[in-house]
Amino acid sequence: MPKVKASRNKTLDTPLDEGAAWLNRCLRLAERPQSLDAVLDKTILGDFFAVAPLLPPACADLIVADPPYNLTKSFNGTVFSKKNKAEYEAYTRRWLGLLQGLLKETGSIYVCCDWQSSLIIGNVLADFFQVRNRITWQREKGRGASANWKNSQEDVWFATKSNAYTFNLAAVKMRRRVLAPYRAEGQPKDWQPAAGGKYRDTCPSNFWDDITVPFWSMPENTAHPTQKPEKLLAKIILASSNPGDVVLDPFLGSGSTSVAAKKLQRHYIGIEVEPQYCLWAEQRLEQAEADSTIQGYADGVFWERNSLAEQQRLANQAD
Repeated sequence: MPKVKASRNKTLDTPLDEGAAWLNRCLRLAERPQSLDAVLDKTILGDFFAVAPLLPPACADLIVADPPYNLTKSFNGTVFSKKNKAEYEAYTRRWLGLLQGLLKETGSIYVCCDWQSSLIIGNVLADFFQVRNRITWQREKGRGASANWKNSQEDVWFATKSNAYTFNLAAVKMRRRVLAPYRAEGQPKDWQPAAGGKYRDTCPSNFWDDITVPFWSMPENTAHPTQKPEKLLAKIILASSNPGDVVLDPFLGSGSTSVAAKKLQRHYIGIEVEPQYCLWAEQRLEQAEADSTIQGYADGVFWERNSLAEQQRLANQAD
């Protein structure tokens, strides 16, 4: 008998034989389109190395890349095998070289990686772009290790093509609870009272400890093995693009980048080689038309992990 999901399990796992309508929305490129409009707001089913030469040059304002980490891992039956250092560096250099031509002169690129692949990707990235920072985000969960420290953090490299680039600081402020509020001349200084406590909007650092990895009861969760949270993508998109800009993801997976871009009024181009993941991406994009919320982001600010729901509950009580 097929396993029946619990009522609260929202994991999206529609199989291919039930999702033809979503898969048929995907674009398959055989030649260069006549205009950028032909690929805007599309999920492109295909291998990035074959698709990239067909895309219009300098088409993206922002690139978010989540390449396979240098681990042996199965993606819906397609296995990426761990490579030696030279092989993985050559692989990285190949796709970054293609992305260089697709990014506008004023554009930014963010690359996700784990601690091992980060050592290689950071060095290669500097050969193509101007590296600005390395962000580390806390995964909050992970398997323990008997003879090592548990891996509970990942990196995201931030780079630009030139010195002229977008960075919207005000759009990515972090709302934190104030534990010891400070006053100047009797008035709140850098904080504001609200139901349930006092809060301060702070400038974001390159350590993000407010990210919740999607899990089974979250509507954004899919059966993809390495799905990135929409909140993580939203921070990147809001900081380094503007409404109407084009966000490109060359390794789309189950669509988090495209979904976050759509919810934040950006155009998107997502490329993914696995039909199953393309299906889920299109299904999520359809769902985003009815629900544009992003977990942990509201009122134009990002909230500390698990604090937004409590704030909303207390505010409702106050009403």
